[in-house]
Amino acid sequence: MIPDPPQSEDSPAPAQNGGAPADGSSSEELRKAMKAFKKRLKLTRLDAESTLGHGPMSSGRRSEIISIVPPQQYPKAVWDELVRRGRLKYVGQGLYELVEE
Repeated sequence: MIPDPPQSEDSPAPAQNGGAPADGSSSEELRKAMKAFKKRLKLTRLDAESTLGHGPMSSGRRSEIISIVPPQQYPKAVWDELVRRGRLKYVGQGLYELVEE
C-alpha cells in the first residue's frame, strides 16, 4: 500500500462528496436534486389529496402541503446551495419549500 503524499497548506483539499466542487455541488447534481425535490413534493401532495374521508360526490380538496423533508439521496450541502441560489427556502426543522418563480 502506497501512503498518500503530504499536502501543503496552500494545496486544495480533495472534494469530500464524490468529486463535486468545493463550492457546493455541480450544476448537474443541483438540477437532479431539484427535480427529485419537485417529484417528492408532487407525490406527497397527491398522497394527501387521495386520503379517504372525502365524499364521493365532492370536488375533493387541494393539499395544503407546502414544505417537505428533501430526498436523503443528496447531502445537506446540495440543499443549502439551492437555498443560497434562491430555488428553495429553508423553513426550519429540516423542511424546505419551493420558491415561486
